[in-house]
Amino acid sequence: QVKLVESGGGLVQPGASLLLSCAGFDEISSMYMVGWFRQAPGKQRERLSTISQLGPTTFYAASVKGRFTISKDDAKNTLYLQMNNLKPEDTAAYYCAAARGRGDFDYWGQGTQVTVSS
Repeated sequence: QVKLVESGGGLVQPGASLLLSCAGFDEISSMYMVGWFRQAPGKQRERLSTISQLGPTTFYAASVKGRFTISKDDAKNTLYLQMNNLKPEDTAAYYCAAARGRGDFDYWGQGTQVTVSS
């Protein structure tokens, strides 16, 4: 069973960068779609970025496009989210997720907290 684990979160100042990692894939290339989400307390979960096997194609939410970059390393079975120019509104719990097929995401990590504050 796939158990995803995020790492790399922390407390940083505005303008800083963080690299989030997501490990636990048996074979990341076998997943139809992998991606990153975030959720702040009391707010709806937001889809930040995804990579689809079809194409492949990528998606970025408008709120992070140009600042965040999604990537994966098939050899290491690891998903990454490079976050640059972080802003206080980026403060949230960040989750990686994967879908074996089209539709709902089947696997989720436990989340890693990102806090951006001066």
